[in-house]
Amino acid sequence: MDKPVNNRAWWLVAPVFAIVAFSAIIPIMTVVNYSVQDTFGNNQFFWNGLGWFQELLDPSTELGGRFFDALWRNLLFSGIILAIEVPLGILVALSMPRDGWRVAATLVLMALPLLIPWNVVGTIWQVFARADIGLLGYGLNALGIPYNYTGDTLSAWITIVVMDVWHWTSLVALLCYAGLKSIPDAYYQAARIDGASRWAIFTTIQLPKMKRVLLIAVLLRFMDSFMIYTEPFVLTGGGPGNATTFLSIDLVKLALGQFDLGKAAAMSLVYNLIVLALCWVFYTVMTHSGQDHASSERPDQGSAA
Repeated sequence: MDKPVNNRAWWLVAPVFAIVAFSAIIPIMTVVNYSVQDTFGNNQFFWNGLGWFQELLDPSTELGGRFFDALWRNLLFSGIILAIEVPLGILVALSMPRDGWRVAATLVLMALPLLIPWNVVGTIWQVFARADIGLLGYGLNALGIPYNYTGDTLSAWITIVVMDVWHWTSLVALLCYAGLKSIPDAYYQAARIDGASRWAIFTTIQLPKMKRVLLIAVLLRFMDSFMIYTEPFVLTGGGPGNATTFLSIDLVKLALGQFDLGKAAAMSLVYNLIVLALCWVFYTVMTHSGQDHASSERPDQGSAA
């Protein structure tokens, strides 16, 4: 006889679904509604269909041109951030102490940048990098190195990249450190007995054990860097010119500055789909590479047995 199913537990989950529907689904449907309509003001809308999406995805139009320009800036910025922060975070994690009182002190110091709000980070670097009173800007110019993040594109990009590296490398390092701490000492003892080099220990023991946390780190840092808004907006405002105008900044300018709700809604939906698609690609590639690595090791282990 089948055991009766008690469905009363769904009443405990129902409030959660209601909150999610209110805070996520309803705003998304509102954006979808705006993306297929146009307005002349006075809260009067009329049907526009896929017109905004066609204009957005056409680089020859004004809307499409600014969208693709901002998209390439986002992709370039995320690529630079991942290329710097992931290897640097691994290096920092390998250098962190494994035992003693230094562990707690190091963890606290590494977590400090993560506790600073994003707008405060932008303000700190805005003052720190100023050419007239900032320690960084004034020092570089005093050494004869031309630096002005408000007027030079390269200086603005370097400042934003360094600011993000300073703010978020700790996250990658802490995740990698957690992966390293989970490795049993027996692995290292066996490697020392075999006379393995430091590089061999890293490639055969430490790096494979960090793959899962590295997947999390890459996904988190990609999403954060691709959706970055507060820090560059506070620091440069998207300038000089449009040099640091990322998709998030351009979206806010379009929605709140120009009040083009239909265009902004279409851009936000495409923006969201790009983030989801790229995260899926990252996850699929890294997951399959880990499975291929594990399957390639099994025959060797079997033959050794």
